[in-house]
Amino acid sequence: MKGEVKKVVLAYSGGLDTSIILKWLKNEFGCEVIAFTADIGQAEELDHLEEKAISTGASKVYIEDLREEFVRDFVFTALKANAVYEGTYLLGTSIARPLIAKRQIEIAQLEGADAVAHGSTGKGNDQVRFELTYYALNPYVRVISPWREWKFTSREELMAYARENGIPIPVTKEKPYSSDRNLLHISFEGGILEDPWAEPPENMFILSVSPEKAPDRPTVVEIDFEDGIPKRVDGQELSPANLLARLNEIGGRNGIGRVDMVENRYVGMKSRGVYETPGGTILYTAHRAVESMTMDREVMHLRDSLIPKISELIYYGYWFSPEMDVLKKALDEMQKNVTGAVRLKLYKGNCTVIGRKSEKSLYHGAFATFERDTVYNQKDAEGFIKLNALRLRIRRMMRG
Repeated sequence: MKGEVKKVVLAYSGGLDTSIILKWLKNEFGCEVIAFTADIGQAEELDHLEEKAISTGASKVYIEDLREEFVRDFVFTALKANAVYEGTYLLGTSIARPLIAKRQIEIAQLEGADAVAHGSTGKGNDQVRFELTYYALNPYVRVISPWREWKFTSREELMAYARENGIPIPVTKEKPYSSDRNLLHISFEGGILEDPWAEPPENMFILSVSPEKAPDRPTVVEIDFEDGIPKRVDGQELSPANLLARLNEIGGRNGIGRVDMVENRYVGMKSRGVYETPGGTILYTAHRAVESMTMDREVMHLRDSLIPKISELIYYGYWFSPEMDVLKKALDEMQKNVTGAVRLKLYKGNCTVIGRKSEKSLYHGAFATFERDTVYNQKDAEGFIKLNALRLRIRRMMRG
């Protein structure tokens, strides 16, 4: 079977796992390896990546800027749903995998590759996310998952293998945890974080200052939405990627968006993850505020009932599934008229709505006021209450 593979496209990050996998694929399969990296906001992590891949044995390297597509088509879709996994996680890693895998399949077809490979472990969620996308887009693709095939059983063994083969690696014993970064967030897991009682070291964080060290004066930011999509920050129209980057910077310096949680992986185990999502936290708070003025009550409640399902589909890796296709169309319909501006106050880790307005607002001051009005007859509420109480009254009457 190994001899049948002549060319593989590897989802390559330049980290510990994929650096070793690149070399391992060449040695084990005797095949050509094409490295593919999606630029979705890893910043300096992409520096010298091409030369590193070539020096490790890649015959060709694709580094493609997918930042705008990532935010426009994936992050903003999750935002429309207010998708939050287990009430806490804004799905920063989960939402990126289908885009990476989609482009990887496209490159494999372009290059005439026999197989695709990834660096996800056999214990994690990412193996599922990558491979469900592979098979959804190419039912006949061959998938190589080294963590499920090779003899290595720990990252310590991988680091030893890397040293033996002269492969430069970013992970050291002084920084014993793994991270994943994109425009929506950065995640940290493993190593010293595997003890859920241990507080994450402050020097680990990258996108945000601690709330204690944030400025003593609040920052006020205004965000404009059109049909559920953020368009402007403080009156300046920005592309999706630039808008999220701007909010990351503003939120990060105010200590916004840190999360420390124990979550349920799709494969069945619980794991501890620490996340920084400054811009995403601001957007979700602002989006809810616009919806509160512009979204019909029953439509909102219906959408809210779908949040756990949509979040699961994203977390589990079913982005390219029939059910997700249906839900995305429903979200687009539900978000029509979710248009308006929100003003937020950011202060030492807190993100608070202090104002909202919309030309498509369903908030009607004359109906809502506690003062005298001419549009609402309070006596109408008596019949409304009695009709809704009828089944409760009958139930009690029948009990005697």
